[in-house]
Amino acid sequence: MSTYAIGDLQGCHTSLLRLLDAIRFDPGADRLWLVGDLVNRGPESLAVLRTVRELGDAAISVLGNHDFHLLALAEGFGRVHKGDTLDEILNAPDRDELLVWLRQQKLAWRDGEFLMVHAGVLPGWTVDDTMQHAAEAEAALQSPHYREFFAQMYGNAPVAWDAALHGVERLRVIVNAFTRLRYCSAAGEMEFHHKGAPGTQPAGWLPWFEVPGRRSAEATLVIGHWSTLGLINRDDLIALDTGCLWGGRLTAVRLEDRQVYEVQCPQVRLPKS
Repeated sequence: MSTYAIGDLQGCHTSLLRLLDAIRFDPGADRLWLVGDLVNRGPESLAVLRTVRELGDAAISVLGNHDFHLLALAEGFGRVHKGDTLDEILNAPDRDELLVWLRQQKLAWRDGEFLMVHAGVLPGWTVDDTMQHAAEAEAALQSPHYREFFAQMYGNAPVAWDAALHGVERLRVIVNAFTRLRYCSAAGEMEFHHKGAPGTQPAGWLPWFEVPGRRSAEATLVIGHWSTLGLINRDDLIALDTGCLWGGRLTAVRLEDRQVYEVQCPQVRLPKS
């Protein structure tokens, strides 16, 4: 059995099928780890959801910010963004089944030395902390009162973790860290505005994985979300968003031996569009 971690799909279904062919994926023997952002901005988000759902236990996906955006819009919260391509899902005959399935996906997944999240892990969290906080948010998403969270999900505050946080503020920090984090301060305060590659950020901010003393460093973090970061395949970090949506590549890494597989993607969107 081989395990392949794959970068952000964002509705690029044709590229996914080409990559699965390239790795000769066998759902009866192999496993896919999908780093989130299954949907949005690309042209085939509905097909992506249907394909991944049909794979059943052969595919594990964590939730990304675009996946949360879809779930919130479906409940009547948030606002449609320029460039959203979610109407096909929201109008689909199997919409409800797909959204219930999506809401049941994880925020973090751990297996052996590997820990998968969409965007990042706050530097003060251990691996065990990470899994505990993910479980808190997952329980809220799957509870009968999940709409109460979506009603108050959007927002940047609080910008830092505090164990004394409770209610929606606690959940917002957890979800923002897992789905939106790129840069933070050495003290763990999150910065959500800068999206450029490391070295372009304002003074005082660090890529979250470069914060000295990061407490999750014992694990190999598997992430997506950060297309300007590009592919990183090192002992403590596998970063997989290689800009498929923008005409880059869709990338898979076989976790057992770190072999990299890529397919070139057509440019679906222009950067910043």
